[in-house]
Amino acid sequence: MEPMGQSESREGELAKLPPGQRLQRGWPVTHYGPVPKFRPERWEFRVFGATADGDKHCWTHEEFSALPYSTVVADLHCVTKFSMLGAEWGGVSALEIVELAPPAPDVTHVMVWAEYGFSSNLRLTDFMAETTIFATHKDGEPLTAEHGFPVRLVVPHLYAWKGPKWVRGVEYMTADRRGFWEERGYHNVGDPWAEQRYAYQEEPGDGPEF
Repeated sequence: MEPMGQSESREGELAKLPPGQRLQRGWPVTHYGPVPKFRPERWEFRVFGATADGDKHCWTHEEFSALPYSTVVADLHCVTKFSMLGAEWGGVSALEIVELAPPAPDVTHVMVWAEYGFSSNLRLTDFMAETTIFATHKDGEPLTAEHGFPVRLVVPHLYAWKGPKWVRGVEYMTADRRGFWEERGYHNVGDPWAEQRYAYQEEPGDGPEF
């Protein structure tokens, strides 16, 4: 039998889990394809598409690393049903990127692009949530290559696949289109509290037609 304090603590943690999720103490490595090799001299973060000024905005790795550093304490919920609670993510807030490279007034969605052409679409409102962050660190330590170094997107209120590893840029869009996993049958929105795992669960308005 667990001591009273430990039992209450575990019950409190379990209460934070979305439906169908299990508590994960470690951080499993999950991704599709190989881990890319980081080449700082070639690395560039881009914001393009329907920007307010019509221009493409770019940062080298040195420039991106010099942007204001923010931290967010938030959970990570993987569609494979594990959840990691209370991690501290450090990096550049998505709101900082939006301020530096504003979208045009008619932008409704973004496509986040990563290495190997991987992509994930987000509603602009999800991208601009206060907890959305381009993470370079977890719990004060730089991300490992397997976990997305140098930059991964973390969108705590959505399933983790909506936040790609090895991010290279953001495309502003005036209409929605599906990203890599969304084209392969995953839900277009990905809200873990509504268990929006698969495309067949979509309601009208959740996403574009296939």
